[in-house]
Amino acid sequence: MKGWFGTIQKPGWLAFQLGLFLLPSSALLGVLLLFVTCVAGSRNRAVSLWRDAWMRPLIIAGALMLIGAVTAETGALAWVGLGNWLPFFWGFWAFRPFLATEAQRERAALMLLAGTVPVLVTGFGQMLLNWEGPWQLLGGGIIWHLAPGGQPQGRLSALFDYANIAGAWLGSIWPFALAAMLRRRTEAWSRGLALLLAVAIVAAVLMTQSRNAVASLVLAVPWVLGPAQWWWLLPLFVLAAVPVLLVSIPGVPPSLQQWAQLLLPDSVRQRLLENNFKQNLTRLSQWQYGLQLIAARPWLGWGAAAFSVLYPIHAQRKWHGHSHNLPLELAVSYGLPVAVLVVGTVLVLLIFALWKGMLRGGPMDRAWWTALFVLITMHATDLPFFDSRLNILGWILLAGLCAFNCETEPDRDDPAVFLEPGAP
Repeated sequence: MKGWFGTIQKPGWLAFQLGLFLLPSSALLGVLLLFVTCVAGSRNRAVSLWRDAWMRPLIIAGALMLIGAVTAETGALAWVGLGNWLPFFWGFWAFRPFLATEAQRERAALMLLAGTVPVLVTGFGQMLLNWEGPWQLLGGGIIWHLAPGGQPQGRLSALFDYANIAGAWLGSIWPFALAAMLRRRTEAWSRGLALLLAVAIVAAVLMTQSRNAVASLVLAVPWVLGPAQWWWLLPLFVLAAVPVLLVSIPGVPPSLQQWAQLLLPDSVRQRLLENNFKQNLTRLSQWQYGLQLIAARPWLGWGAAAFSVLYPIHAQRKWHGHSHNLPLELAVSYGLPVAVLVVGTVLVLLIFALWKGMLRGGPMDRAWWTALFVLITMHATDLPFFDSRLNILGWILLAGLCAFNCETEPDRDDPAVFLEPGAP
């Protein structure tokens, strides 16, 4: 019997799992293996790229990006910047056959979780034992640049260039650790190992001192546990959030803010108060200037990296990497139509999966939706996708969500059948 996955060879499935496992440790090895996966996932597909309804908006967006690169103000940077998007549009389509069933998505999630162990080990070694890189493995195939004491100093960055990026990875993987603890059919030792990983991820996230990552720890819990638990979870979270909001929101009476500060741990309080007002003003200034750039060139944008080139001139600063908001960054670089097509596709996928009942499924499917939701919310105030590993993770999560939306009965010839409970 032939099916959607019947023509996909086992080497592609194996390359996919190994690529996910190695991705956080080595972008190079992860990308090479996932490229093999994309080639395997593209062969003998019954539905062409254009006939795939979820791909059409991205194909149109890609064409507009190419046209915009010709007229861009940033020259060669505009063409280089396309590498952050066009290959991943293909990956979004090509990864889907390997995420077509709940069992496949569960295996992929567990490989990502297992691959995060080196991040945790090196992060704790960096912070507690003052480990220092670079370390090389496999003849230089894996190079770990490990900054002693973190990057910036005092904040866990592990195998990533900066603490916020490490926090984004850990915060996105956190829902899978929660789901692993909830898997009922696994042995007690397996759930114990999942608990250990979950505790380690929480500790590592707190050491990154990334506000987005810390918020993701809380944000993920109700979604992974599922709507059945919301009757007691939501009031508890609202109660816990009150001190944070009172400390963070400007205009709160000083006496009330001081009372709220006493309820928070020292590390959380210091991070919330540290340059909070100054940072808020900077973000607002960035977004305001981004809107001005969009108004000046709304259709095809200024070209990739335009914000990082133009904003320092406008603000009289040496350098500033990006606009700290993904829809804004897309619109500045490639124009409003591209931003609407890409962001709209992502949001419709998220909402459609919610409507189809992904949160009523098993723990790993709930965690899959949650991981993508967490990563999307992070891109409202930061842009971790500029790290290739986070970018790849995001498109894999999107591909899994799309596969769920298009889910059909699994084919018995498909390699995922070996993951199904009780399969021969």
